[in-house]
Amino acid sequence: MLDYDRALYYTHRSQWDNLIVLMVRTKDDMLSKRIEHFLHAYYFSRDYSLIERRLFSLLRFLEHAAAVVDSKDIFEEYPLIRM
Repeated sequence: MLDYDRALYYTHRSQWDNLIVLMVRTKDDMLSKRIEHFLHAYYFSRDYSLIERRLFSLLRFLEHAAAVVDSKDIFEEYPLIRM
């Protein structure tokens, strides 16, 4: 969960160097690949719509991952079936 928060923070603050470090250090391959695709488009593409699509793809992934992690925590804390 911490990697997702960091990625969102670095993206919001346009801290691309920190985002690159996170891309290399994270153990989440999907997060790493999304960051890589966005940064590659940001640095090398002249097509703004491609940069925008990659950014939105990264942000949608972060939103989805945060929701999944939050729901796992809720279900572990409050299981549907008591044992």
